[in-house]
Formats: sequence, structure tokens, C-alpha cells
Amino acid sequence: MKVAPSILAADFANLAADVARVASEADLLHVDCMDGHYVPNLSIGPPVVKALRKHTDLFLDCHLMVSNPGVLLGGFADAGADGCTVHIELGDPRVLFDEIRSLGMRVGLSFEPETPFAAVEPYLAEIDLLLVMSVHTGVGGQPFIPEVLEKARAARAEIDARELPVEIEIDGGIKIDNAPRATDAGVDILVSGTGIFGADDPAAAARAMHAAAS
Repeated sequence: MKVAPSILAADFANLAADVARVASEADLLHVDCMDGHYVPNLSIGPPVVKALRKHTDLFLDCHLMVSNPGVLLGGFADAGADGCTVHIELGDPRVLFDEIRSLGMRVGLSFEPETPFAAVEPYLAEIDLLLVMSVHTGVGGQPFIPEVLEKARAARAEIDARELPVEIEIDGGIKIDNAPRATDAGVDILVSGTGIFGADDPAAAARAMHAAAS
């Protein structure tokens, strides 16, 4: 089980310092990229990833909540992103998968809380990461939607049955109290923003989340 602090909840004016605070307890960093079109909010893009890359060796897990990810993939790769996750809601993602792989990054596929597991199931053999959204994309600090755990269980069963090397990640409202429910459902990676960076001691919060989920 891995913990991925989401920098969306970090202090952007002191981003390198905040990342350093959690580095010892983080398995990877989750980077939420929003374009103001696919979701109503704006966040960050390749320039911030490039700046962040200079300050950490952690895996940079970039979640692209954007309407046209294809035009940004090269920029993210050049900036030092290790993986890019795109949304099934945009349509057939195979062209994006090919581009992500050609740029040397890991391939992720995400789906919204209302989207059924059946929508992503045909692509499981072509990805490295399946991101189950447990809130609606675009706004940090939302409450966890427990119903999505059934989709995580379905994904775990299918991935295991086919012996696929795919990790399941969950993002949205993840806190210490619900982390065990997510891992019990078969999740491999817990993304947490306010649950970690909103704590007085983010490193201790990440360490406690590891302990709770284990």
C-alpha cells in the first residue's frame, strides 16, 4: 500500500518546502492539473512540474483533468513527469496511451464517480494505473463518496483474475478514518490532499495513514 500526498492542498507559495516535509513518508506525489474547461477550476501545468522536479526524486503522478490532454503530454514529459492519467469521459483513450508511452511515462486512466467500471474495463491491459475518483473532479476538500468502493472491488477482482500489472489508486476525501476501507476494497495507492497537508504535521499524517491502511 502506498500513500500519495496531493500537492493541490499544499502551500503553493512554499511548495518545495511542503514537499520536503512529507518526502520521508510519501511513496509518490500526486499532481492535480486542471484547465478550467474539463473542470471549472485552474491549477497547475508543466512549468510547476518542472520546478518541482528540481526539488524531489519522488514519482510525479500527474492527473490531467483537462479537455485536451494530448497537447500537454509532451510538456509534462519534458518537465519530468513520471506518469500521466487521463479521463475515460473524454472518449477512446488509446491514442493518448500510445503518446504517453512513447514519451516514457506510465499510463493512467481515471473515471468519475458516476462512470461505471464497465467503461474502463476494456482498457485494463493497456494501462499501468487505474484511478478511481471518490469525489467529483475539480475541487479539493470534498467528502468521500463510499459507493465508489464497489468499483474498486470490481477492478481488483478483474485485475487479479487476469494477472495484470495494474495498480489501483483512489483520490478524493481520503483520510485516516476511511483509508482502511479503501485498502480493504483492493486499492494500492491512497491519494490524500487535505488529509495530509491540512494536518499540523503532514509527515506524521502520512505515516498514520500508512499505519491505518495497513
